[in-house]
Amino acid sequence: MLTRQQEALPLQPVVLERDQHGISRRQISENALKVLYRLNKAGFEAYLVGGGVRDLLLGRQPKDFDVATSATPDQVKQLFSNSRLVGRRFRLAHVLFGRDVIEVATFRGHHHEVNNNKNISSQSSEGMLLRDNVYGTIEEDAERRDFSINALYYNIADFSVVGFANGLKDLEARRLDLIGDPETRYREDPVRMIRAVRFAAKLGLTISPRTEAPIRNLAPLLSDIPPARLFEETLKLLLAGYGLETYRKLQHYGLFAPLFPEAAEVMGQGDNNYGRFLELALINTDERIAQDMRVTPAFLYAALLWGPFETRTQQFMLEGGLNYYDASLLAMDEVLGRQVKSVAIPRRFSSVVRDIWQLQDRLTKRSGKRPHRLLEHPKFRAGYDFLLLRAELNPQLKELAEWWTDFQQANPVDRQQLSRTAQARHNQPGDEARKPRKRPRRRPRKKKEV
Repeated sequence: MLTRQQEALPLQPVVLERDQHGISRRQISENALKVLYRLNKAGFEAYLVGGGVRDLLLGRQPKDFDVATSATPDQVKQLFSNSRLVGRRFRLAHVLFGRDVIEVATFRGHHHEVNNNKNISSQSSEGMLLRDNVYGTIEEDAERRDFSINALYYNIADFSVVGFANGLKDLEARRLDLIGDPETRYREDPVRMIRAVRFAAKLGLTISPRTEAPIRNLAPLLSDIPPARLFEETLKLLLAGYGLETYRKLQHYGLFAPLFPEAAEVMGQGDNNYGRFLELALINTDERIAQDMRVTPAFLYAALLWGPFETRTQQFMLEGGLNYYDASLLAMDEVLGRQVKSVAIPRRFSSVVRDIWQLQDRLTKRSGKRPHRLLEHPKFRAGYDFLLLRAELNPQLKELAEWWTDFQQANPVDRQQLSRTAQARHNQPGDEARKPRKRPRRRPRKKKEV
């Protein structure tokens, strides 16, 4: 009998009729149903596919609803005036309903059955797919999917669920299994390695032995992925409510270092204080998401790169004899400049990262009018929250964090008193009061001679 790794075709599909599964059309977005019905009415096969079906079967509410169809992207474009074609690696149609976007993909086919024209299908020397516009049948599409639990299709024609490659059994067993030969599939798209970690953390799945076996050796292939794509993937990894567990799995499988080489280098230098700080930041982020509170990638990236930033700042001060301000500016440029080579950070976020780091020094200066002006800083709250996290690991910062908590909550009179008290202490780093500037003595005017 062939093993699952040796099989050239997906396993026999399993069909659950309408009364054999718990998916109801009431759980599917109205806009996704509109797309499915119109495709079906036009004579095309139309299925809700992948994560949407998987999550509904698990009793979870899907974040997105994707559609797979026998219609080509151009045919979808003709059916929906509110659609646009996107993607170069694999052509897709996005059907737009205001801010709601329904992604429609044509069934993918096998490369070996077509003339591999460079405009249709292309692979790198490492085996990574560069272009993938090869269309086929639902059976071929199922085999081209990454994990068996994503090879699930909800048929709008008869409301049945079709599962390929043991996907329904794997979902029931809470097992994550890659379809096809794992090494080949990871080389086709190295992002599948971090997707495996993400699904395992998000859904509480166990990665099958054969699926996890090649990951450590192939982790360096992530350096071949465009940094902009990895930025989007890291948002899914760390800003979806299960960031701490995902981070630990990334470390376990050797995937963290290719994504964040600067942070990994600092954490590997013996003192793992930065690692503990990052875990605190992820715990905080997960809790905020669980409470439907706003989170920003900038705060998390500030935490991820805080270790490299502090390390380089100290190095510039010691080696170059620079003051803290100048050294910190150089460190910011270097750390962020290196990071964007692996995971791109858009400027709208990197500028906030800089603000958060700069505020850590400014928050130590509490005398005079500086605290009052600092409260008006647009990123004060992010900088203050960052200080609170640092204070959880550094007892020397607790008094400073408590002072700022009291200062925010105090009335104007009490704020003045807190500021005067801080000015009188003279023992806070960088908080010494400035000496009053002496006015030059004015020379007496010469009397005019009469």
